[in-house]
Amino acid sequence: MIPIDVIRNRREFVETSLKNRGKSVDIDLLLGLDEKRRGLLQEIEQKKAEKNRLSKQIGQGKREGKDVSALLAGMEGEDGRMKEIEGELREVEADLGGRLLMIPNLPHPSVPVGKNDEGNVETERVGTPRTFAFAPLPHWDIGTKLDILDFERAVKITGARFTVYKGAGAKLERALINFMLDTHTANGYTEILPPFIARRESLIGTGNLPKFEEDLFKLQGLDWYLIPTAEVPLTNLHADEILREDELPKKYVAYTPCFRSEAGSYGKDVRGIIRQHQFNKVEIVKLAHPDRSYQELEELTRDARRILDLLGLPYRVMALCTGDMGFSSAKTYDLEVWMPGQGRYMEISSCSNYEDFQARRAKIRFKSSSTGKNALVHTLNGSGLAAGRTVAALLENYQQEDGSVRIPEALVSYMGQDRISPKE
Repeated sequence: MIPIDVIRNRREFVETSLKNRGKSVDIDLLLGLDEKRRGLLQEIEQKKAEKNRLSKQIGQGKREGKDVSALLAGMEGEDGRMKEIEGELREVEADLGGRLLMIPNLPHPSVPVGKNDEGNVETERVGTPRTFAFAPLPHWDIGTKLDILDFERAVKITGARFTVYKGAGAKLERALINFMLDTHTANGYTEILPPFIARRESLIGTGNLPKFEEDLFKLQGLDWYLIPTAEVPLTNLHADEILREDELPKKYVAYTPCFRSEAGSYGKDVRGIIRQHQFNKVEIVKLAHPDRSYQELEELTRDARRILDLLGLPYRVMALCTGDMGFSSAKTYDLEVWMPGQGRYMEISSCSNYEDFQARRAKIRFKSSSTGKNALVHTLNGSGLAAGRTVAALLENYQQEDGSVRIPEALVSYMGQDRISPKE
């Protein structure tokens, strides 16, 4: 959340930053509400001072045996007006707070300015896409031919954008999840198995609510939601806490299923397992010192890249532009893996620094040794990786002319086999 004092004191900067993100915000309305709020706060202080003055006069009058009925009536009037002002203040603060929650984060100065994904900048390309002696198939055809992905039965069970993994397909996804968790924990991340349901306050803390309510699955009759990503529970592990400075950075990794309505995405990636309502993902999250958060972003991105490196998958690193970043992000790198069956790169991980945007909403702080005061941490997260998309990438990149799929060496011990072959 952008604090109102930043909007008040750095209006031109805020307006330019939001314009670069393609967002229009009524700054005059926000500042008007802020001015009204501050006026009401000042009036409350004045009323408190007046009540203190009257209270002293009443006490003195009673000690001297004087008639204090007029003073008591004045005190009653002040109490009534105080309640009115406090009620008005609550309404103004709720209005202002609700509007501030809808404003996206401000991009870091290093973020390229652009309107949409065409403004993203490729910063690095790793690995050489394989040359095939045959026409490579997309993963949905490979999975169907190998009888390891069943889309028709998933539709029968639930509906579109769900998949049944069968046999070696289920084993491959499970192997990938374990491989990712082991790799990240060996790199200093603490593994967490969190709840897959989160309350509204947790989703407000990460910026999913109130802006993206339509993207979530809500439990009927409860103010609980199926999580869209493990970022939500991992970030909120320390909500409303004050950490020690020497605890930073906190590094967490979790496997969870993720649930998304994919509102507004109809027609995009409708085939295969790229854009599903339910999918598995391994997420890495950091709570970092503000002075080190951009160094931590580079390291977190490196940690996500390591999975692709170990699996031998060709990919590129994209610096997202202002118009393509997520709502809460100040800077994001996307990792895009090469998909030979589709002839394109596909996003498989987003690694972001949110600075103090989420920490302010979730009240995650640390005690600064230099100032002795509490300060907000910076939060970061990245996919490490999306398991289903990794399955898709492996099927397409390691497909063989005989219809089999080779298992990369790093995964063989997890799979217990080095190939998935067609059934005879």
